[in-house]
Amino acid sequence: MKKRLKLKAFVLPMIYTTATLVIVLSAFFLTNALQSVQPEEEDLTYVSNVVAEQEVPVVNTEKTIIRPYSDSAVTIARYFYDSKAEQEKQQNALIYYENTYMQNSGADYTLDTTFDVLAVLDGTVLSVEDNELLGKTVKIRHENDLISVYQSLSEVAVKKDDTVTQGQMIGKSGTNTLDSNLGNHLHFEIYYQGQVMDPEAIYNKKMSDL
Repeated sequence: MKKRLKLKAFVLPMIYTTATLVIVLSAFFLTNALQSVQPEEEDLTYVSNVVAEQEVPVVNTEKTIIRPYSDSAVTIARYFYDSKAEQEKQQNALIYYENTYMQNSGADYTLDTTFDVLAVLDGTVLSVEDNELLGKTVKIRHENDLISVYQSLSEVAVKKDDTVTQGQMIGKSGTNTLDSNLGNHLHFEIYYQGQVMDPEAIYNKKMSDL
C-alpha cells in the first residue's frame, strides 16, 4: 500500500500568498495600461456651445420703391414727359415758363394743404439746396446708383450726409417759381444709373426689377 503524500504545513499558505500576489500585480498592470490610453487633462478640449446649429433659410428682404408721400388725397398735377406717350399726356407734361415750353423731367404731386414728403428708399443725403427757381431741394443716393430728387419743398428735415430710411419724412411740400401755377406741390425726379425715369413707372418695384 502506497503512502499518501503529506504536504508540509508551510506549503499551502505559500500557494495562497503567491496566487494573491499574482492577482494584485495583474490588476495593477491592467490599471496602468488603461490609464496610458486616456488623453492627458491638458489635451482635452471641452465644448460648451452648440457644435452645429440648425440652418435658417435666408429671406429676401429687398424693399420695393414707395411713393414720396403717404397722404392718399395727393394727386398728380403734371406727368413725366414721355416721348412715346399719347399727345394729350405729353401736353400735360410740358412746363411753360417765360414764354418757353420745357419737358417735365419728373412728376408733380399736389394737394390743397401741405403734406409730408418721404424718402422712397433707404439712402444717404447727397445735397440740400435752396434754389430760387426750384425751391428747397433734397437729393438722396440709394443703392445701385439710384438717385431721387425732391423739389419745391417748404421745409427740409435732413442735412447733407444724413442717412435716411425708407418712409422717413425728409421735408414738406411747398411752392416754387418755376411751377408757381401748381400751388402747393412736390416735384419728384428719379435717376437710375444716370438715366432719368418716369417716377410713375418705378413705384412698387424692387431695384432688381428696374
